[in-house]
Amino acid sequence: MSAVLAQTYLPLTEVAPFNPHYDVLILVVALAGGYLYAVRRIGPYQVPDGTPPATAKQMAWFFGGVAALFVAAWWPIHDLAEESMFTFHMIEHLIIGLVVPPMLLLGTPRWLAELIGGSPRVLPIVQWLSRPVPAFFFYSIILVGIHWPAVNELMVTSDVAHFLIHAVFFISAIFMWMPVLSPLPAVPRIPPPARAFYLFLHSIIPTVPASFLTFGTTPIYDIYETFPKLWGFDTITDQTVAGLIMKLAGGLYLWAIIAVIWFRWYAEEQRWEAMERELRT
Repeated sequence: MSAVLAQTYLPLTEVAPFNPHYDVLILVVALAGGYLYAVRRIGPYQVPDGTPPATAKQMAWFFGGVAALFVAAWWPIHDLAEESMFTFHMIEHLIIGLVVPPMLLLGTPRWLAELIGGSPRVLPIVQWLSRPVPAFFFYSIILVGIHWPAVNELMVTSDVAHFLIHAVFFISAIFMWMPVLSPLPAVPRIPPPARAFYLFLHSIIPTVPASFLTFGTTPIYDIYETFPKLWGFDTITDQTVAGLIMKLAGGLYLWAIIAVIWFRWYAEEQRWEAMERELRT
């Protein structure tokens, strides 16, 4: 038994040796380089004289999003997700779906958003997919679908499938966040109370797959039984931790954003009421 454990629970460098993912590197460099080129070369012609094409805050948000994407898709998280523990696959999903998209949207100036999604052919599609109901179902269906055992096994066993499925998931997440953080004038953000309710609904949907993971007594993803684990985890413990991360970490993250939206809206309403009282006196 001890010999089996010694072979199963291995150090990080043996479970997932360093592996440079050049496709991820190319994607990250393309995103960062493309943004920098647009801001420095195209932006000055898109904004009035004396106006910066992108504020320091916007640039920090965008490059922060690119960095978060790099962390999620690079070694060791990506490799551990494919070769060891489903917990890391869940962390990867949370970063790609909940962290990176809002940061990239917050970092995209209005003129750049119009340049990317404002063409007559693209805009109608963007507008429809950014409406709250289509965006909600598009993202939710993909989110539940990527946790289906057959889909998950396909991602783990095929690098191409892994990349393509995560790309679709990422695109659905961009549209999911558009009603809340759209930088595109043709796709206006929904009112703050509606944003809070919209994100509240998104915090409920993960409960379904998370409950199966957290309370399951048998492995849902058989392929993870064949992988070595870190930290003495067994497959059921790994599965349970992944479910808790999906529900608690994802839910608390969304609830924190809901709180920010709600208190900002409340403060804004209080300011308007104060101004109206002053005008009456």
